Amino acid sequence: MDFTSFLTSLGTSFVIFLVLLIVFAFLSSKPGNNVVYYPNRILKGLDPLEGGSKSRNPFSWIKEAVSSSERDVVTMSGVDTAVYFVFLTTVLSILVLSGVILLPVLLPLSATDNAMKRQGAKAQTTSKGTFNQLDKLSMANITAKSPRLWGFLIACYWVSIVTFVLLWRAYKHVSWLRGEALKSPDVRPEQFAIVVRDIPNATQGQTKKEQVDAYFKAIYPEAFYRSMIVTDNKVVNKTWETLEGYKKKLARAEAVYEGSKTTAKPEGTKPTNKTGFLGLVGKKVDSIDYYKDKINEFVTKLESEQKVTLREKQQDAALVFFSSRVVAASAAQSLHAQMVDTWSVFDAPEPSQLILPNLKIKYFQRELRQYLVYVIVALTIFFYMIPITFVSAFSTLDNLVKYLPFIKPIVRIAALRTVLEAYLPQLALIIFLALLPKLLLFLSKFEGIPTESHAVRAASGKYFYFIVLNVFIGVTIGGTLFKAFNKIQKNPSLSEISSLLAESLPGNATFFLTYVALKFFVGYGLELSRIVPLIIYHLKRKYLCKTEAELKEAWRPGDLGYGTRVPGDMLIVTIVFCYSVIAPVIIPFGVLYFGLGWLVLRNQALKVYVPSYESYGRMWPHIHNRVLASLILYQITMFGYFGAQKFYYTPLVLPLPFLSLIFGFVCAKKFYPAFEHPALEVAANPLKEPPNMELIFRSFIPPSLSSEKIDDDRFEDALSSVSRTTPV
Repeated sequence: MDFTSFLTSLGTSFVIFLVLLIVFAFLSSKPGNNVVYYPNRILKGLDPLEGGSKSRNPFSWIKEAVSSSERDVVTMSGVDTAVYFVFLTTVLSILVLSGVILLPVLLPLSATDNAMKRQGAKAQTTSKGTFNQLDKLSMANITAKSPRLWGFLIACYWVSIVTFVLLWRAYKHVSWLRGEALKSPDVRPEQFAIVVRDIPNATQGQTKKEQVDAYFKAIYPEAFYRSMIVTDNKVVNKTWETLEGYKKKLARAEAVYEGSKTTAKPEGTKPTNKTGFLGLVGKKVDSIDYYKDKINEFVTKLESEQKVTLREKQQDAALVFFSSRVVAASAAQSLHAQMVDTWSVFDAPEPSQLILPNLKIKYFQRELRQYLVYVIVALTIFFYMIPITFVSAFSTLDNLVKYLPFIKPIVRIAALRTVLEAYLPQLALIIFLALLPKLLLFLSKFEGIPTESHAVRAASGKYFYFIVLNVFIGVTIGGTLFKAFNKIQKNPSLSEISSLLAESLPGNATFFLTYVALKFFVGYGLELSRIVPLIIYHLKRKYLCKTEAELKEAWRPGDLGYGTRVPGDMLIVTIVFCYSVIAPVIIPFGVLYFGLGWLVLRNQALKVYVPSYESYGRMWPHIHNRVLASLILYQITMFGYFGAQKFYYTPLVLPLPFLSLIFGFVCAKKFYPAFEHPALEVAANPLKEPPNMELIFRSFIPPSLSSEKIDDDRFEDALSSVSRTTPV
């Protein structure tokens, strides 16, 4: 990509962002769009236009976002979202403090050398062999063995030290945030329960519930409350979902019937439907009467399935409830049996987070599944590099013209060629990556992970390593892939790999500069304007929604999507780290990405997104480790690059990766245990009111097992999870 294409890409991205900003300012001021731009506030019963927004000032959202506090974020979107902003702030601070030194020091060192002129075409340029202004501002313009390389070596240490200091402060702050949330005086059901897996076979004549009750009552005689045996709910869930579907259809049919009543025809017209496949074939019936009959039929069927499930489909897992959250916290982190594969426990998540089918998976089966998934993910990462490299190579205009000759007339248009050359590879890469996250989430759940938040964290980790290895490294060495394989095969050493990566980096600087610019200008412009959700909402509202429930479902927002958002941000962290010294001009782009991201997502967190779960910052240790992994990759890359520059003092870079590993080890020992389990000193804080244990217990009953006849003695006995004892 030449310099003109780079500037075209950057300018076009900025113009698109300005257009989307104007679109957002206009559309968000329309009352009919409030449910799209302020759903979080609406769901909490707040005025969507409270504060500065009432003035309809198109820029009031910026003032509100900047003036909001961390407490505001916790109140509106939870601790997990606040922790995500700690990540954004930390990375932004790292880049700003790094740039303050690197830009005024390294740019003059590069610009005033003349390696590019002396070496000519042999020079490593930042633009695939095209000499331009960017080359003179990078290490590509530094003469091999030059004393100027000392400045770049010191810069490597500066970036590393700044990262260590700010990550330490961030870990400490997030630990405080988590502690403050967990010591809250409010009663949270998950703080009074633990999940038990790998329950051994009960003795003859003893039910599973009696076995669990006896075991935990013997260990915790004063605090044990009840146990709930986990059941296989596959059939009952299907019946319940069918019943709920008919209830929605009935509500819709009644709404259609009411809407058909007019002054000219007050009796209205009752809706009808066919009873066959998808309502397209079969007998034609009155919809309201038909759905009422179906509801009555499935209510009876559901009650029967509930009793069968609760009596005959019990699993080797249970929830155990305690009347004290200190005892629950202690039990969750205690070894209950001498054998690790029996009576294993962990602290209960929010009721909606439990992945019940995974609780029955035995200990060694979980271990086997985990290693199997690791192998599958490794193979996926490796073989995905082939199509990624293919897309990277095929999406260049020269190759497209070669394989698709009919587009030659289009490519000959100078303006269009410049735009395509600037955007095509980046867009192809972004679209290609959008297909992956669901596969990784499925694999994470297949491991046997028992909670939604844990599965998202695991999928996020897999996605991070995937995009770093396939996007960053894959794109970087994609052009010399087979040559790389030959080199690595002959000499599979760390120095050879780092040298190869370092040699390939400069040629992709403009690609990654454009990629980062596209991500923050176009990406955050679309995020703020919410064009796609707005169009979908209005289409559903006009053509599909007939009831208030359907309308609410049409505009209900999701969460921030940590599983893909965090790895995407981490890719930018990796790119900026690895180019921060080689081509320091990327640092302002990184600052813009995280600064603009903080501003836009602050608005979205306060007004739009609604958390799907709350894990009280459990994502942070994973974020911390990924930032460190990016830093280590940067340090290894710089070691290779200095070696490629034949700098005699290259070995002085070697301590940096080891310092990073030591730093990560110390942080894990000091901070991580409090993230793995709640600290007892935190759980010991007093509550503002005694917990209602019956409500806590019932909050964990799955919707498909709830019943209007819950107080019926026969159903209570069948539940097999209700003890009639009371806490001592």
